[in-house]
Formats: sequence, structure tokens, C-alpha cells
Amino acid sequence: MVTVPTEVPTRHPLDPDPAPSTKARAVFALGVVGFLTGAFVGGVVPATVALLLARQAARDAYAAKGYLTGSAWIRRGRRLAWAGIVLALATLVVATIAGLLHLASSPSGPDFAPGTD
Repeated sequence: MVTVPTEVPTRHPLDPDPAPSTKARAVFALGVVGFLTGAFVGGVVPATVALLLARQAARDAYAAKGYLTGSAWIRRGRRLAWAGIVLALATLVVATIAGLLHLASSPSGPDFAPGTD
């Protein structure tokens, strides 16, 4: 039996080293902030910035042809940013319903004494 040696593919010497994307970490950090403050409605701002930055980071990673890492950070940041936006929307819906219930339970006009015209 003859064994054939397998060659490990090597990189070209002029290829750049894979580098972590700083935008990907920023997307994740903004996504976490958006998620944590989403219930206070203020999380919409960092979540929106995270989504916009995620689009840029994904575009940069695609243009780098695999030499820019961090796609997992981008995915996690996007998920957290969307979760923060959903929390903010849920807070607004609950506040609106509570406000409507409060208005419905209040008397509609002044309360006059009996026998007053």
C-alpha cells in the first residue's frame, strides 16, 4: 500500500494577516447598550446606530475577502439591537394602554351636587 503525502495549503506571502474588525466589536457593544436600555425607550438610539454600523461592518468584511474577522460579533450585535427596539416598542404599547385605561376611568366632567341645574 502506497501512502500519498497530503500537502497543507499555504498562504501566499503577500496575503495580509486576518485582522479583527473594530466595527464588529462596536456593533456588539451598542447592541448590548440598546438591549439593556430598550425598556426605557432610550435604547432605540444606540440600537439604531448599531444596526447602521452593522451594515457598514458587514460590507467591509465582505470587501476584505475573509481577511477581516468578526462576523459573529456583528450577528450578535444585530440580534441584541433588534431585541432592544422590540423592548422599546413593547414599553410604548404598555404605556399607551395604561394611559388609555387611566383616561377611561377618570370622570368625564365636573361633579355637581344633586338638584343643581
